[in-house]
Amino acid sequence: MSIALPAQKPLKSVAELVTVGLLPAAAADGLAPVAAQFAIGVSPAMAAIMRASGEDGPVRRQFIPDRRELTILPSELHDPIGDETHSPLPGLVHRYPDRVLFKLVSVCPVYCRFCFRREMVGPDGDGAMSEAQIEAAAAYVEARPAIREVILTGGDPFMLAARRVRQLMERLNGIAHLDVIRWHTRVPVVAPERLTAEFVAAVSGSDKIVVVGVHCNHADELGPEAEAAIRLLRRAGVSLVSQTVLLKGINDTLPALETLMRAFLRLGIRPYYLHHGDLAKGTSHFRTSLAEGLDLVEALRGRLSGLAQPIYVLDLPGGAGKVPVTRALIAEGGARNWTGDWHAYPPAGAGG
Repeated sequence: MSIALPAQKPLKSVAELVTVGLLPAAAADGLAPVAAQFAIGVSPAMAAIMRASGEDGPVRRQFIPDRRELTILPSELHDPIGDETHSPLPGLVHRYPDRVLFKLVSVCPVYCRFCFRREMVGPDGDGAMSEAQIEAAAAYVEARPAIREVILTGGDPFMLAARRVRQLMERLNGIAHLDVIRWHTRVPVVAPERLTAEFVAAVSGSDKIVVVGVHCNHADELGPEAEAAIRLLRRAGVSLVSQTVLLKGINDTLPALETLMRAFLRLGIRPYYLHHGDLAKGTSHFRTSLAEGLDLVEALRGRLSGLAQPIYVLDLPGGAGKVPVTRALIAEGGARNWTGDWHAYPPAGAGG
């Protein structure tokens, strides 16, 4: 099956967004400081959805820059989930005993306005791991039998060429104690044309369990080309799970979340994580309160089967890891992580 989109280029500046009619010319000067601080990127697929849906909508709000991004709260951090705290080698994050992250690249096909790595990604971001750094990371895993899973992230690792994906999979496939290779990506949804037969074969070419975490926040993102790309991965034997961020004004309603989870299930994507918005700089206008998020997740239980229930999680600032959002966490203003250590969190969730 071939996947075709109009021959267009990604939009990477305020001026380009104005030229194609996704921003009014009058907004350009006011958004210059936003563009100077945070990367801009809108893929052809997402631009087409925006143009079809009119002046505003849940897709547009995720990718079009906004002056509210210049409001940075004292609690917002450069590295809100503490990657750097757990990075023994360049590009490698080892937060939990049995799994590691490889941050392979710093580029993405789109730049989400709420991204928790927003100051590390983009053309001026942290850069890609070199071949030597990837080999060092693989050797680190090879020397530690307790590591059973490698998570490939970025940036977006599906921005790699098929050749480099194939080389990486061959290297990881040779590590005997490794069970799972997991990719985290937005590409199947926002740039589905990248999923050629060669690329899908490279991603799925392993004797390990291969999992692709598909990041999607609203059902409107799932156009026909995205659905076709997702089916290519599924038919290749790849296990698919979802990654969704709870976002105010985008998916913070019961109908929006229900429709999205049903779409995932229909496409063979197992709903996995619903992330509470991280304390990334300039993102407070996207964050709901923890109580609002928990109300939505509890309401989903009466409307969707267990197969379609995401886990609502919070990444504790500073690198302490993920915890499920519970009424106790909200009432007590914090939670114990997997090591048993107590970590406070702003009780309101949204602003503090």
